[in-house]
Amino acid sequence: MKKVYTGAKTKEIVFPLGGIGSGCIGLSGNGRLVDWEIHNRPNKKSYNGFSHFAIKAEQDGQLLDARVLNGDLQAPYMGEHIRGGPIHSGYGFGPQSQTMAGMPHFQHTGFSGEFPLASMTFEDPAFPGQVELLAFNPFIPLNDQDSSIPAAFFEWEIENTSDAPITYTLCLSVADPVPIEKVTHHFADIPGEQGQLLHTLKLSSNQYDAAHVAYGDVCIATDSDEISHQAYWYRGSWCDALEMYWHDFTKPGRLKNRVYAEDEGNQQRKDTASLASHVTLAPGEKGKVRFTISWNYPNVENYWNPPAAGNSSWKNYYASLFADSRASAVYALGHWQRLYDETLAFKEAMFSSTLPEVVKEAVSANLSVLKTATCMRLTDGSFYGFEGGIEDTGCCEGSCTHVWNYAYGMPFLFPQLERSMRDLDFNYNQRSDGRMSFRLNLPVGREAHDFHACADGQFGGVIKAYRDWKISGNDEWLRMNWPAIKKSIEYAWAETNEDQWDPHQKGWLEGRQHHTLDMELYGPNSWLSGFYLAALKAGSEMAIYLGESETGQVYQHMFERGKAWVDQNLFNGSYYMQLIDLSDRDILAVFGEDAERGYWNRELGEIKYQVAEGCVIDQVIAQWHANLCGLGEIFDKAQTRQALQALYQHNFKSSMRNEANTWRLYTLNDEAGLIICSWPEGTAKPSIPLTYNSETMTGFEYQAASHMIQEGLLQEGLTIVKAIRDRYDGEKRNPWNEIECGSNYARSMASYSLLLAYSGFMYDMTARMIGFDPVSQKDLKALECYRFFWSLESGWGMYIQKEQTAELSISYGQLEVSTLKLPKFANVAVRIQYPNGRQENILTDAFGYIRLGESVVLRSGEHLSVSKSA
Repeated sequence: MKKVYTGAKTKEIVFPLGGIGSGCIGLSGNGRLVDWEIHNRPNKKSYNGFSHFAIKAEQDGQLLDARVLNGDLQAPYMGEHIRGGPIHSGYGFGPQSQTMAGMPHFQHTGFSGEFPLASMTFEDPAFPGQVELLAFNPFIPLNDQDSSIPAAFFEWEIENTSDAPITYTLCLSVADPVPIEKVTHHFADIPGEQGQLLHTLKLSSNQYDAAHVAYGDVCIATDSDEISHQAYWYRGSWCDALEMYWHDFTKPGRLKNRVYAEDEGNQQRKDTASLASHVTLAPGEKGKVRFTISWNYPNVENYWNPPAAGNSSWKNYYASLFADSRASAVYALGHWQRLYDETLAFKEAMFSSTLPEVVKEAVSANLSVLKTATCMRLTDGSFYGFEGGIEDTGCCEGSCTHVWNYAYGMPFLFPQLERSMRDLDFNYNQRSDGRMSFRLNLPVGREAHDFHACADGQFGGVIKAYRDWKISGNDEWLRMNWPAIKKSIEYAWAETNEDQWDPHQKGWLEGRQHHTLDMELYGPNSWLSGFYLAALKAGSEMAIYLGESETGQVYQHMFERGKAWVDQNLFNGSYYMQLIDLSDRDILAVFGEDAERGYWNRELGEIKYQVAEGCVIDQVIAQWHANLCGLGEIFDKAQTRQALQALYQHNFKSSMRNEANTWRLYTLNDEAGLIICSWPEGTAKPSIPLTYNSETMTGFEYQAASHMIQEGLLQEGLTIVKAIRDRYDGEKRNPWNEIECGSNYARSMASYSLLLAYSGFMYDMTARMIGFDPVSQKDLKALECYRFFWSLESGWGMYIQKEQTAELSISYGQLEVSTLKLPKFANVAVRIQYPNGRQENILTDAFGYIRLGESVVLRSGEHLSVSKSA
């Protein structure tokens, strides 16, 4: 059942509406248009002048009611904290007038979000009608172009609840996003591809040339039959503009247009324009009105870390698709129904999956990161991401490898974009000896980021390359990147490795190991050695597949030796730990004065920032990756399960009220969460332990939770997910913005792995194999139907499993399959029903492999059925 947020639970809601790498506008919990992140950078806590939707109702030439399509602004009402703002604004002056909170608005609103769709309801005793909003931007897995349109889509439905006909006017007003000179607002009717007339009002300026970073425009548009517009609100001082707008809007009838000549002087203006749709409805009748807000700011610059010399800018990818904001508006309105239908098909498939409601919420909500200013698309369409976003700048640049390790949404939903991240890394971030920079400097081709290699980022890149190859089945792509992948692995023992990870090729990491918690571990630990082991195992398989059997054998032998050593020496009987003597200063001395200066606690004679005997959240993360990628066993299976049980026992806090958290505060008071590292009773906690140890960061929590579910610890995993989403309840935090180092944090997309864990999804497109092994959920009866959304390189669809049957269906694209792996049907005779009606009887093996007599290509709308033979 769809969750509805009302009242105080709408306070923190901001739902992003925009394209992948194209920027976005936020729909707030009360219907305001906020967070205008359309200038290729974050812009949190912002509003764009008086931009809003409004509605009026009139009858027989008389105004019945008019009000802004917002709900109540939630407290506090003391005003925003503004330093250096204009007089009569900021804290102590109440809410800003641009919030429209002072205008007549709706008393009762409800907000629902099932990403990528948001909906709102508006009711008021004084308004003769009910109003509903559907807002979205296309999100169509595998279709990255239509999912990158720089626009927000709004469909309003009005119902006449009176007993007489009423004419309704629904009006969109939008301001110039920044004060500019030589303002020009231009209205034009454009023929649509379906024969309809599209009404567009473009807000632009002649101030800048086409190469300037501030060059661009915004367009508001509708395909309504009856419209009116006002190209400019009244220009005056004080509150003249809003006074005159409301004076004009509340008159019965159409808007009267107003035009000003282009400013020739240096005066900067932030003008507003309005576009209105008019519809007359009989009693009980419903009518729909569509609007788009589109934008075009094609020139991106590296404002956060510009190069010392040379060009610091490039073209946004969407500039290759649309000439300006009017072009994207015309495309959006002209293709609206298809874009909506395909987006809805994805949403319904996702939300029909047999998952606990809170898991669906977690999986879907964090996909919204892809639609925020965290993400960019470079000129050729390649994908680039920050870790998150601060209020007005990207936070932690460079598609940071160790953070994006956790982000499992894009690899399956937009695999070509994910592979572009590998290509950028291997082409621009690798030193000649194999060392990978873990942050990509822009523009591409400039000097690489110069810092220690990051162990989890370095070897995570190998694991991701393996995964992306298996998702796509693209052997050519693997061959192209194999030399770089191979060098990435072998950097572990390269003579030039400054951190001395594995100089003797033993199969586990020692030395100095930088990692995603921003410091270094010294000495063996399962967390980072696990990444190394998984990379060796993946590298062995890739090498052998490509004909380098000798290299494959070397990697395999190192993996086997390292695995045995880690399982034997780093498992303490309950969980995996780090081997280190914290009092041994010589460990640091090997790496010079900087290491000693940064890591030696002179007062206590101890190495800082280590795990030692602690129980750390990522201790078996490599097994999580391996499970998701089909790599098999990295750690001993029984010990892995024990470690996860210990992690839940020691690190899950049902309340933070009595916990000492010296780091960032993501969980407070009686909220629950899984902390990064604990030191159980009887263990020695370093005086200055591992960084962020007492924090709760959702990406890490989701990783651990989904791994627990994979290993059969369903209640533990689900409890962690519930704890996270209880914190993001709309009042305390935004359900569509899980924070870590800033907003819309990439690591939160680890939540997509929950879908993969519950469905037991398996895949290997190099062998045209797809499989499912759903975990048993206690709240389902034995004969209940399991349904799961799935997506791979060429298509996506649903898997449906019942007691005696299974069905693989395609909703979009196609899938070539020659093998099914369904452990539910192991060691039985089954009958295969092909789309063309042909049937085949097959005896499955002990693992549930169903090897089809011939490869079959399933296309959209087709399905393959499996049933147990009588």
